[in-house]
Amino acid sequence: MSSYARSPYDDDAAGDDPAVRAAAIAALGRWNGSVVVVEPTTGRVLSIVNQKLALESAFTPCSTFKPVVAVGALKEGLVTPETEIRVARRKRMDLAEALAHSNNVFFSKLGQMLGFERVEHYAHEFGLGEKAGLDIPDESPGKFPSAPPKEGVGILSSFGTDIEVTPLQMAAILSAIANGGTMYYLQYPRTPAESEAFKPVVRRHLENLSEYFPYVKRGLAEAVIYGTARLAYDPEEQIFGKTGTCSEDGARLGWFVSYANAQQPKYVVVVLLRGGKPMYGPHAAGIAGKIYRDLRLHQQEAARTEESYPANSGGRP
Repeated sequence: MSSYARSPYDDDAAGDDPAVRAAAIAALGRWNGSVVVVEPTTGRVLSIVNQKLALESAFTPCSTFKPVVAVGALKEGLVTPETEIRVARRKRMDLAEALAHSNNVFFSKLGQMLGFERVEHYAHEFGLGEKAGLDIPDESPGKFPSAPPKEGVGILSSFGTDIEVTPLQMAAILSAIANGGTMYYLQYPRTPAESEAFKPVVRRHLENLSEYFPYVKRGLAEAVIYGTARLAYDPEEQIFGKTGTCSEDGARLGWFVSYANAQQPKYVVVVLLRGGKPMYGPHAAGIAGKIYRDLRLHQQEAARTEESYPANSGGRP
């Protein structure tokens, strides 16, 4: 599979936020992939680049499934944030470091400690196996397996093997983590009337899990500061994210699922790349980092313009 494509070529951009879409298209460039940007405090989809890929197909989540496993292990009391697990002969890691470095041994052991039924339970709590959107045409529900892979639950909990997810589902999960535990139905207004009538719709509240989110957020922050997602790092804005890299059907997948700004999260950005060797999680993180930077600069420019030409001053001379 080629790593290059005209990804936005067949999209219907009606309803997309123009600034968000422009930033996503510019960052994705000629790479074969998709970008989904969501408002995490409402569930509103702001833009989807390569809508066919994002909506109609589902893919192995690779290591982006690890935050779900982490929340489950914390909730079940199998580990604490300080628990260190041996991952090599002379190396141990705690949860945040394991998330930052996407350590497969750590999460394989967590999956084995949880067992398949409990992993399945938490996957469904976060909405896997069901549509993330509300009346979004052509959306795939993905799939969560009814039994563990033949290699065991450890490969599922570390690589996402046998799970199928869409970028929308990953955006819904990151939105819930970003906003503190509310899962919204994702909505994609496409007309002025739909935009005017938009109201957030809550899918479920994750109150029983939200107290564990800060420990997962720490790992997502450290992934960007010094771990697998450091290509997304921005010294002017804190970004939280998780990379994923694996192969499926002869193609490499590169994921980055993320949000920015701990106190007032405004954007969730999910990047999925497909193709050859260039397609891996850190590459997807770099693309997301460009999107966040472009949007931040756009907002700063808009703020400067408003200061210079206030709306009630009659506009520019």
